[in-house]
Amino acid sequence: MKKIGIIICDRYHTCAGGKCLRSLRERVGGFARYEGEEVELVGYTTCGGCPGGNVEYAPEEMKNNGAEVVHLATGLVVGYPPCPYLDYFMEFIPRQFGMEVVMGTHPVPEKYNLVHQDLGTWPGMVAQDDLKVLMADKETRLAYD
Repeated sequence: MKKIGIIICDRYHTCAGGKCLRSLRERVGGFARYEGEEVELVGYTTCGGCPGGNVEYAPEEMKNNGAEVVHLATGLVVGYPPCPYLDYFMEFIPRQFGMEVVMGTHPVPEKYNLVHQDLGTWPGMVAQDDLKVLMADKETRLAYD
């Protein structure tokens, strides 16, 4: 069984995790990689607010609960503006805790896709291979609006 943790943007600290948990159940977006596998969520928290102070500690607690992988929630990518610390988190967590990091949880909702495409915020800021996994197809993006 794969054990995972999720870190969300602190701007959404009151988020109940509905889209993340739905996509985990449906194995879409960042969770498509677990198709056919059993997965247990062993941690869910915020980054702690800019510049992400909780990222210094939370992955260790998740690891102590058996987490092998930390997913950085899609909200860090689609927020206005996207998290400026994503690259740092992607490098820091594996180096500090020896854990794999995956950018994204649920598919990018279409309403966010349209705005960010219009603003041109993702090219050069977000790893395009990671973004492709979160884009899914238009029908799925609309289902996550």
